Parts: sequence; C-alpha cells; structure tokens
Amino acid sequence: MTYKALIVEDEVLSRDFLKSLLTEFCPRIDVIGTAGNVEEAVSFINAHLPDIVFMDIEMQSGTGFDVLLKVAQRNFRVIFTTAYDHYAIKAIRFSAVDYLLKPISLEELQQAVATAIESLRQKDADKKLELLIKNLQRPEGEDFSISLSTSEGIEFIQLSNITRLEANGPYTTFFIKDNRRIMVSRHLKEYELMLTGHGFFRIHNSHIINLKSVKKMIKTDGGYVIMQDESMIAISPKKKEEFMQLMSRRLV
Repeated sequence: MTYKALIVEDEVLSRDFLKSLLTEFCPRIDVIGTAGNVEEAVSFINAHLPDIVFMDIEMQSGTGFDVLLKVAQRNFRVIFTTAYDHYAIKAIRFSAVDYLLKPISLEELQQAVATAIESLRQKDADKKLELLIKNLQRPEGEDFSISLSTSEGIEFIQLSNITRLEANGPYTTFFIKDNRRIMVSRHLKEYELMLTGHGFFRIHNSHIINLKSVKKMIKTDGGYVIMQDESMIAISPKKKEEFMQLMSRRLV
C-alpha cells in the first residue's frame, strides 16, 4: 500500500530535494503534489486529501500552523520541516508530532515516514494535531499538555497534573495527580530532554519529579524527597547540589 503525500515548501531547491529523497528512498510514499504557500497548501489538502503532509514551518506567506487552522479537516499526518530550532518545537514534541531539521537526514526522514504510516494505521493523526494547536494557542502562563501513547490509545495530560516519572527498562511510568499511572513505551531520557525547563528535574537515574509536587526534603539517609503522593524518591549524590539550588531559588 502506498500513501499520498503533499510537500509544502516555498524554497524550490528544498522542495525538489525532499521530493527526490522520497521518490528514491521511501517507496511507500507517492508524492501527489507540492505547494509553495499557505493558500496553495490549503486548497490542495481540501481537494486531494493527502495521507501525509511534509510541512515547512516558516514560509513567506505564513506558517505551516496557518495551514492547519485553515484546512477543512485534519485527518492526515504532518511531518514538519524547519531550518532551525524553531520556537514551536517544544509544542510539536509535546504533541508527538514529527519534525525534521534541514538539511534533512535520509535516516531521520525514513524513520519519520515509518512513524507517520504507523500513526495512520492507528488513526490518531487528527488527535495529535488537535493537541498541537491547543499547545500553540494556550493562554500565557498555562502549561503545555503532553501526548502519551499507550497500548489502549492516546492520553493528553497537562504537565501540572504529573507528579513524577519513573523508569522501568525501556518503559516510563507517569504518576498522575488523580492517582492514575500511565505506562508508555519510551525511555525516561526522552522525557528528560522534553521536560527540562518546564519545572521537572531528573533527581535520580530512574526518576524525574515535578518540582512543584515536592512536599518535603529529608537530608538524612543520603537525602530523599517526599512527594505529594507520599512517594519517597532518593536524591542522587550527583544531583543534590543542583536540586538544592533549584529549590532554594524556587524556580518552579
């Protein structure tokens, strides 16, 4: 089975390069068209209903997000492309939407295509795009929401509702303030990179905590914290100084 794809890119060389990569190295992708601006992209998507859209974030006529807001429906998978670490990358990551940094790596392109195809099979593309738009349009001061894929489906959880994360081999368990636990098949390291700068701290090799959910710090027995859910998490000796500085400055 092949999947219909649209390339939205206002730079001709970049557009042609991506098309050639897809044609030669991604046999399941059928590039049915290209668009050089927001209006062309909206018109093409509404008329031809592609399965996957490779979307440049910044164009002279607007942004890829403008396209998402204007299309009639969003039941396609998006892979964003950008030449730099765009301000919206955090929102894209939290929403579990793929992006590629230019110049595009063939290996990363093939992985993004494989992920997009799997997402289409699970019919969850539109949900992720809705979360992305919600994250981009959230009021100032409101937390991001994060997309968590489980064996039962996808859950969207606001960061402020997460107490802590715990590693279990290749899995990560999220402990939610309503006493639920959500296990996802991703390494803790991935979430460390995503959550840094949003009030979370990797206090131990196996634990990331929401600093706002720390109830008490105990200095004896090597040092540990008691969280609002009454769990006790050891403080890694290597992390103790940084943790103490964060808590003393109340940067959370």
